[in-house]
Amino acid sequence: MRLQVLLSCLVCLMGTAGAQEVVPRPAHMQRNAGEFTLTAATRIVASGDALAEAAMLRDYLRPATGYDLPIVGKDGVNAIRLRLDGKQGALGKEGYRLSSDARGVTITAATSAGLFYGVQTLRQLLPADIYRKAKVQRNWPLAAVSIEDQPRFGWRGSHLDTVRHFMPKTFLFKHLELLAQSKMNVFHWHLTDDQGWRIEIKRFPLLTQVGAWRTETQLTPRPGDPPGLRYDGQPHGGFYTQDDIREVVAYAAARHITVVPEIEMPGHARAAIAAYPELGNQPERKLGVGRDWGVIPEVFNAEESTVRFLQQVLEEVLVLFPGQYIHVGGDECPKTEWAHSPAALARMKQLKLVPAETTLADIQNYKDGQGKPADHPALHQLQAWIIGQMDVYLTQHGRRLIGWDEILEGGLAQGATVMSWRGEQGGLHAAQAGHDVVMTPERDTYFDYYQADPATPGFREPPGARQVTTLQRVYAYEPVPAAMPPELAHHVLGSQAQLWTEYMPDGRHVEYMAWPRLLAMAENLWTPKALKDYPQFEQRLAPALQRLEVQDVNYRTADGPRWPR
Repeated sequence: MRLQVLLSCLVCLMGTAGAQEVVPRPAHMQRNAGEFTLTAATRIVASGDALAEAAMLRDYLRPATGYDLPIVGKDGVNAIRLRLDGKQGALGKEGYRLSSDARGVTITAATSAGLFYGVQTLRQLLPADIYRKAKVQRNWPLAAVSIEDQPRFGWRGSHLDTVRHFMPKTFLFKHLELLAQSKMNVFHWHLTDDQGWRIEIKRFPLLTQVGAWRTETQLTPRPGDPPGLRYDGQPHGGFYTQDDIREVVAYAAARHITVVPEIEMPGHARAAIAAYPELGNQPERKLGVGRDWGVIPEVFNAEESTVRFLQQVLEEVLVLFPGQYIHVGGDECPKTEWAHSPAALARMKQLKLVPAETTLADIQNYKDGQGKPADHPALHQLQAWIIGQMDVYLTQHGRRLIGWDEILEGGLAQGATVMSWRGEQGGLHAAQAGHDVVMTPERDTYFDYYQADPATPGFREPPGARQVTTLQRVYAYEPVPAAMPPELAHHVLGSQAQLWTEYMPDGRHVEYMAWPRLLAMAENLWTPKALKDYPQFEQRLAPALQRLEVQDVNYRTADGPRWPR
């Protein structure tokens, strides 16, 4: 019997008691006697700034119930009440209270975001059929409960790489809606890299005319495939127009999700250099957009004109993305081209990063304290100078720079926030220096990793990267490192899941790698640490997975793969 049939039977047997299993687990939740039944006579009571969330609730409930519930200002029985109350400040910016009984449901919060998350809990308290897009003939019971809830962390996110494989806008909308249902509030959108430039920049049209298209794509060998690189021989590309981006940002904002764009620099720059060779260190070379995975050696040069180019790109990015943070990458920047560039050496001398008598041979032959070949410190300082120029620019425009933990090398820009992906040390160092951090260690938060061991007999998972990261491992992850002094813990903004798409050619693959691991991440970031309980989380997965099933999400089942679907 298919898993979804088993889940359906389980939920039917549990009735409303089973339907109250909310993910992420609320901070405080009590089951009371009785239940409320949603009917065509139910009213949504709201006024003022609560009206937007009331309209969202009405639109959420209409398709499956067939009820076009009126939004009214006068209270009464058989009502869902949305109330904004500034006196609820103790719940924070995203907390809420929800109570339900036979008379109706009341959601109270200090902000509209809190009301929105209360609405998401209300939806989970109803049968999973409430997520369907057409009318279902059934009753709509909701258990009587008392909930007081607020998130543990303010940064609860999902990264998505749309460079290695382009994802259509319709998939982005679906992904954002699923994030919102799980009370996630950050969408980190990876838009530029070696293998493609995915954002329209009107001042520099070649970035998408040339940089958005590669001739072919490296194929990812599965375990047991012969060694050696193989390619598919098929062109791949695409980009988002500025109008597309405005749609995505507006759709996210309506769901209280901030979109953080990532514009890579100074490494991962091959697509931009293919479009504008003068941005590179060997402008006489005509390069194509990257077709290989991994770290590609071509990087931006350190000329003032290139710095200005990047700032002009950011000028258009800032108009499109109103959020506080702009991600500049900063990771995996090979220094080989700079080490062989007279222009880069001249820049290092101008910035007094090296003595005037330094030669390229000195840079190339540098050895560390143990006599081993290493990058010259000035090369890291040159990268830090470029990142620093972006930090100053963004600060002047009222924004904050965020980047991967390599931006620590050579000195961290004053206003920067760090994403610590190479373990936890980058986050610890940044916090010790007074900087905020988003903890993203690859071993626990990279969802391109396998979900089961490839050596398992009968293994038939889709391709994955390097390691195995199970659902249980994700759930066990603790964003505040054990080594972090308690007085620095406030610098940990939260965490997020990384969805790098070398191994994910389409949205169905992304969903398979993301869900239900994103449910585990959501609970990590919302639920109080003391309430985390993996066996109890497993019990709540049954209704949570049925909600995904109803929405045609290609999740990985708890008891093994269903691949391909």
